[in-house]
Amino acid sequence: MRVVEDIKEMQSIAASAREDDKKIVFIPTMGYLHEGHTGLLKRGRKLGDLLLMSIFVNTIQFGPAEDYKTYPIDIETDIKHAEKAGVDVLFHPDKDKIYPEGYQTFVEVRHLQRNLCGLFRPGHFVGVATIVLKLLNIVRPHIAIFGEKDYQQLVVIRRMISDLNLGIDLLSFPIVREHDGLAASSRNSYLTPRERKSAASIYKALCKGHELFEDGEREVRHIINGVRRILEKEHLVSVEYVKICDLDTLEDIYDIDRIALLAIAAKIGRVRLIDNLILVSS
Repeated sequence: MRVVEDIKEMQSIAASAREDDKKIVFIPTMGYLHEGHTGLLKRGRKLGDLLLMSIFVNTIQFGPAEDYKTYPIDIETDIKHAEKAGVDVLFHPDKDKIYPEGYQTFVEVRHLQRNLCGLFRPGHFVGVATIVLKLLNIVRPHIAIFGEKDYQQLVVIRRMISDLNLGIDLLSFPIVREHDGLAASSRNSYLTPRERKSAASIYKALCKGHELFEDGEREVRHIINGVRRILEKEHLVSVEYVKICDLDTLEDIYDIDRIALLAIAAKIGRVRLIDNLILVSS
C-alpha cells in the first residue's frame, strides 16, 4: 500500500490510473477506522482496479464548541487496517495544504442542509460538501462510497455530484452495528461503559419506531412519541431530535404514505451520536 501526503502526487497517481483505463474506487474518511469503514473498504475492493482511501479530519465541518481538537486519531493503526483491507493508496494530506492561507472557496447545497443535523450544526454541511468536492477533484474516482449512518451527508453529496455534473457513481453502504445494535462510529470510543449501555437505547428506539410502523401506525407524531419514550427512559441520553423525513428531500412528513427516514440525534454525556432506520413495509 502506498501512503501519499502530497496533493500533486495523488493527482498524478489518479491521472496515470485513468490513462491505464483502471477503475478508481474512493472512500473518504476522517480516520480512526472501525467495522463500518472495513465494510466500505471490502465493498470497494470488489468494485474497481484501484482502491483509494483518504484520511483527513476536516476542520471546517466542526463548529466552535465541537470536538475537532479531541477527535480520535491513530494513523498508524489506520494504516494497518487499510493495508489489511486491500487499500492500494491511502491519501493523508496536511491540513495546511488542503486549506492554505487565503483559502476562501466553499460549497453549499442549500435546501438539503436545512433539516436534521443542519438545524443544530450550522455550517457543518458547507464544510462537508467543500472537502468532499476537493477530494473528488484530487482523486478523480469513477466510484465513491459513503455509509448510510450519516444519511443526510449521503444525500447532500449525491445532490452535489448531480448538480455539478461530476460524473461519479455514488454508492451507499448499510449501517454496520455493534453487538448491542449501536451504529459503528469513531465517536463511540468516547463513551464510558455506563454511557455505552445508555447509548444502546438509540437503536432500541429506532426498532420501536419500526415496530409501530409495521403494526400499521402511519401518523408520524405517534411513532415519534413512541421512539422518544424509549430514549427518555435513559437519564444519560439528551435527545436532540427525532424526525421522520422524506428520503430524497429530507423534509419532515406528518403522515407516512411512502418509504421514509426515521432519524435520531442524541447526546450521551458529551458524545453526540446519530442513527437512522428506513421505514418500509416488509
